Amino acid sequence: MKRVVVLGSTGSIGTQTLDVIRNLPGEFEVVGLGAGRNSRLLAEQINEFQPRAAALAEQEDLSRLKRELSPQDKLDLDWGIEGMKNLAAMPEADLVVIAVTGVAGIHPTFTALSAGKNVALANKETLVAAGQLVMDLATRKSKALLPVDSEHSAVWQCLYGYSFDQLEKIILTASGGPFRSANSVDLEKVTVEMALKHPNWNMGSKITIDSATLMNKGLEVIEAKWLFGVDYAQIDVVVHPQSIIHSAVEFKDGSVIAQMGLPDMRLPIQYALTFPQRVPGPAPRLDWTKLPKLTFEAPDTSKFPSLLLAYEAGKTGGTMPAVLNAANETAVYAFLQKRITFLGIPTVVEKVMEKHASINNPDLGEIMEADLWARATAGEFLRF
Repeated sequence: MKRVVVLGSTGSIGTQTLDVIRNLPGEFEVVGLGAGRNSRLLAEQINEFQPRAAALAEQEDLSRLKRELSPQDKLDLDWGIEGMKNLAAMPEADLVVIAVTGVAGIHPTFTALSAGKNVALANKETLVAAGQLVMDLATRKSKALLPVDSEHSAVWQCLYGYSFDQLEKIILTASGGPFRSANSVDLEKVTVEMALKHPNWNMGSKITIDSATLMNKGLEVIEAKWLFGVDYAQIDVVVHPQSIIHSAVEFKDGSVIAQMGLPDMRLPIQYALTFPQRVPGPAPRLDWTKLPKLTFEAPDTSKFPSLLLAYEAGKTGGTMPAVLNAANETAVYAFLQKRITFLGIPTVVEKVMEKHASINNPDLGEIMEADLWARATAGEFLRF
């Protein structure tokens, strides 16, 4: 039985991770759960999975959690970043699932790898901001960093059994989001409610907005660079509205292998949890006779400049990807609060990047300082 810690257990990926575990009785033991502020759902998860420890993001939520727990629940409770790090380092854990949103995932990832844990990573920001440091640590500790994102899981599955020196190119597919066919005038009128209606996936609000701007795909480009050790020139993005092909790889002989399936995050989650085994799971099956027409097109970076900004940040390297990510997070939350327009998101990101002097080969402290600087600088632009 594999013992698992799930950080971000009440979010979209976290709840689907627990659904996968629920459907594989006897295969996993959940030893730790970490959540944001949803104490009610966390209490329900604790009652069901009976972990040995749990943590919330804020101390003030602990008392509410305790009131919602059953009297028979005996477990260690903690809060904040230290609470999440303690869960990540639990001696009992074999695998730590990092499903928290934002840079909050960086420290638990470092802690888990440092403690000798394999990590199933669903947090984009960790590799975007600190990819070199994370991959170096995983190599030193001889621990696996298992991608949970559907696109990177697809690439991983396509490459399994092949050496990376046989790889020519990675093709990351993008749905194009809800505004793929919109013109520039339409984009000026986009509301928060419109942007939160993703055509294919059920995700959290931040990642859904990132999908609409194509920043999500830009962050995945940077992730792919670190996960698979390729140059940015070897990573292509192709818009595939049906989201049936989740990504593909092209080998040096010209052959292309693609991973396909109906849009369901439980499939890549289960692959990361059970690797190298493939076991029956809850993901729906493809009916080849009922598949829609599969179409592909180049992304329109004139309408969605966030993708180009991500490539630029990745190629610049150093602290620039952390700045890209932090500025984008700040701008996205401002949009969700209806303080800026949809088109204002990449504008803020570009302004912050232009103002930043990137630091080469940064340590974790310098990365986190760049993150804070970018948030403050984005906040200054948002006040105008």
